[in-house]
Amino acid sequence: MTAIRGAAAITGAASGIGRALAIELGNRGCDLALADRDEAGLKTLAAEIGAARKVSVHRVDVSEPGDIAEFARDAIAAHPALGIVINNAGVALMGSFEEIDQAQMEWLFDINFWGVVHGTRAFLPYLNTLAEAHIVNVSSIFGIIAPPGQSAYAAAKFAVRGFSESVRHELAVAGSPVRLSVVHPGGVATAIARNSRTGVGVTDNARRAQSIERFENAAKTTPNDAALRIIKGIEKNQPRILIGNDARFMDILQRFRPGTYWAPLQRKLEKMTKGTAK
Repeated sequence: MTAIRGAAAITGAASGIGRALAIELGNRGCDLALADRDEAGLKTLAAEIGAARKVSVHRVDVSEPGDIAEFARDAIAAHPALGIVINNAGVALMGSFEEIDQAQMEWLFDINFWGVVHGTRAFLPYLNTLAEAHIVNVSSIFGIIAPPGQSAYAAAKFAVRGFSESVRHELAVAGSPVRLSVVHPGGVATAIARNSRTGVGVTDNARRAQSIERFENAAKTTPNDAALRIIKGIEKNQPRILIGNDARFMDILQRFRPGTYWAPLQRKLEKMTKGTAK
């Protein structure tokens, strides 16, 4: 079991799940190294957490490997007891494969996949020197199922899952003190859909608005509940952390129908959307 103590480093900490994690970990006695591109949001969060915890804020663009390497150096220097690293930062991109261009796909991968890889690489040597430590890499339920219109996002989140599972097995074989969990949230009530970019080939603004509304209607889990579930997963050294009844349902469905899950899932999602329509 991993103890929640010492300090934690969190990317994407200024909003959503990252923000909720910072608050909950702070409440449990963790000092915090908080990273995000939104420096003003980080300062507001640090003020909310208050002086009871040592909090350092770091303006970091996780698509830039140099930023992540600097974040790791600065976070470890500020918090020598740092033993938890949460690679949480992520973005969304709306559009089918034919509607997004290569530059957009690479933009998403630089953040959602390479940000996780570089974050793991930057902190792992230090974490390996500790008696116990934990890395949390945030994937998505779209790292388990792949719906239409999410080719870039699903590809990156499947990659996070595969990378994380392989590294976890490597750490176990090596007898490392580092545990690694991969997180698969379902619909969490954050601004990720509203802040998403749109494929260059998407010309229907109404479609974007409809997609955002559907996501927000279906996103039943609060960021705080997601944070509590992740912390429980860290404490219990759970290798896979599913968040929300929707994520658990979709995980089971794809196990029973690995190649044909989309048709029944689409029918269920349509019923859910009708049931929550305003």
